[in-house]
Amino acid sequence: MEPFDPITSARGVGPVLGRRLAEAGCRRIADLLAHLPVRYEDRRALGRLPGRGDDSSEGPEEPLTVVVRLEKLRRVFGRRRFSRVEAVAHDGENRIGVVWFNRPYLVNQLDEDASYLLHGVPRRRGGDGDWQLANPTVERVDEEPAGGGVRPVYGRIGDVPPSRVERLVHGAVSRLTESRGSDWIDEWLPIEERARHGLPSLAEALTAVHCPSTEASVEALNERRSPAHARLAYGEFLLQQLQLAAGRRRRSRHGKPHRYESFDAAERVARELLPFRLTRAQERVLEEIETDLLGRRPMLRLVQGDVGCGKTVLAALACLVAARSGLQSALMAPTELLAEQHFASLRRLLGSHLALALVTSSQRVASDGCGAVLERVADGRIDLTIGTHALIQERTRFACLGLAVVDEQHRFGVVQRQALAQKGQRPDLLVMTATPIPRSLALTVYGDLDVSLVDEMPPGRSPVETRVLTEKHRDEAVDLVRQRLRRGGRAYVVFPLIDSGEGSAAGLPSLEKSGAWWAEALAGTHGVVHGRLGREERDETMSRFSTGSIRVLLATTVIEVGVDVPEATAMVILGAERFGLAQLHQLRGRIGRGTDQTLGEPICIAISGGSSAEAERRLAVFEASTDGFRIAEEDLRQRGPGEVLGTRQAGLPQFRFGDLARDWKWLVAARADAGRLLDRLAEPGKEPLRRQLERRIPALGASAEGTAEP
Repeated sequence: MEPFDPITSARGVGPVLGRRLAEAGCRRIADLLAHLPVRYEDRRALGRLPGRGDDSSEGPEEPLTVVVRLEKLRRVFGRRRFSRVEAVAHDGENRIGVVWFNRPYLVNQLDEDASYLLHGVPRRRGGDGDWQLANPTVERVDEEPAGGGVRPVYGRIGDVPPSRVERLVHGAVSRLTESRGSDWIDEWLPIEERARHGLPSLAEALTAVHCPSTEASVEALNERRSPAHARLAYGEFLLQQLQLAAGRRRRSRHGKPHRYESFDAAERVARELLPFRLTRAQERVLEEIETDLLGRRPMLRLVQGDVGCGKTVLAALACLVAARSGLQSALMAPTELLAEQHFASLRRLLGSHLALALVTSSQRVASDGCGAVLERVADGRIDLTIGTHALIQERTRFACLGLAVVDEQHRFGVVQRQALAQKGQRPDLLVMTATPIPRSLALTVYGDLDVSLVDEMPPGRSPVETRVLTEKHRDEAVDLVRQRLRRGGRAYVVFPLIDSGEGSAAGLPSLEKSGAWWAEALAGTHGVVHGRLGREERDETMSRFSTGSIRVLLATTVIEVGVDVPEATAMVILGAERFGLAQLHQLRGRIGRGTDQTLGEPICIAISGGSSAEAERRLAVFEASTDGFRIAEEDLRQRGPGEVLGTRQAGLPQFRFGDLARDWKWLVAARADAGRLLDRLAEPGKEPLRRQLERRIPALGASAEGTAEP
């Protein structure tokens, strides 16, 4: 048997089981071995069954490993034909009850004349004081063992139960070791890399995770901090970083056909037009953008910074330079509201210097009195086109697109970003996000981009006070908002729903159900904004809120990005337990954007209507910190990368072994090693690594097929 043989070559896998495994993505022996244990149990120390008079601890009970004989073995039927298997376990000193639920086959497999190793947590049963083991693992032993070792516990593969998975994995490792020896899977990581990082071989790592030695640290295994887990995570990260490095190198070979004039003119305009001085962080990032634009290769840069740090100004100045150089620019936003906000603000800022146009899906053909917008974009009379996904539709064409800007990149996928770039001949690409991205995600999802950080806020901003309250303290929230309104401020009340939901959403605050109460309680002129409103009605309401004729805005998360009202100093977020950390932080960023100290200290109040322990941890972090990057890292730890970015939308790579929060140092090491190794793939001894990379990047080889090894 070989590691990359079909799964049906494993002992005990026939056509039916093979089909079930294949449907769950387990088609080869290697796929089975890549299914790592979800946890490990320490069964090395044998204990004794608790007696009736033994005290129970107040805290969580400890698992117990014990050798017993079973008595009074029987199957008991309950309601709806569910059944359980019951027995009495006897270790020579004490007896306790044992029960297995939904495992009826055990009544025929267990024997009252044999000894068994049980592992589980004994607990008091009801009020009679007796102890019981519920659903312990059970293993037959022929003689008194010294201990049960370190036992891996697996999750299901499709509908194949964990116990069956365990037998298949251990059988596969045993057969491979018998047929191929200790190096039963080919090693592709260069020996010098393993030596530098103190990592075992691939065969040693897979053996250690599936068949831990009796000396292994159970704590390290469960936390995936063992050398074996490190080898698997580092290897996976390295291949992904090599892919990114190869992509960057491939693109760098092709220069861009356009050239830019100096940034001097843009900087003069900035000094003349901007009502503020650029911060040191803005000036630093602007210099990085300038270097990219004046360079020979297309810019690929991600600019990230907290809400309100001034990223859009940098993009505007870059677009001004493009126009002065005879090039068009495009700015793509994820929502019509944000696109409209950008269009309005950039027209105020640059309207006397640039010809601007707005293109959204709701505009079949937009006109500004000088001809159809799309026609003017196509013949080059529009310098800066701002829009939504409509920019990447076939009907939108550019005469000479030199600069593509993507705002709130996490809302788009890699495909959309590339589609905008394909509207020109290798245009420069500037990606912006106000949602701070954890460093590990930036290195993986955006690893093909250079990263700039705007880590300084404009002067004069007041820090936002954040409070988390429960529904019963709603009146306190009303009083705090009224204080800001009396001083001339404005307020948002954010609802999770437009109308009352059903199922999991039932009972959540909605505009339909609770909007009138909040409008009356705050006693201010109010307006309503949500995603179902038409553009004209939404624009009118936002305009009235901006001018102050509306003091309270009842809204959904449609105001999460792009809304800039400096006088807004209060926000109430209802049903806050239903929002992610990043979204809560984005919403909070809508207030405290002005410098008028007479309006009072801005405040954000998150009202929770009863939540899980996980939601309480999330809200505690939100209340304690306004640092977007700390919040982003905690969001990653709590929810995982797929939930933070949205796997499908963001193009997040799927890691089987590495965890971006836990294995950060191995990702950094892999990125540092990737560039050096890419230059040395042709050296002797690097052939296995090259073959691995050819499976992922066929262009590196003549014709490579298959998928990479674990």
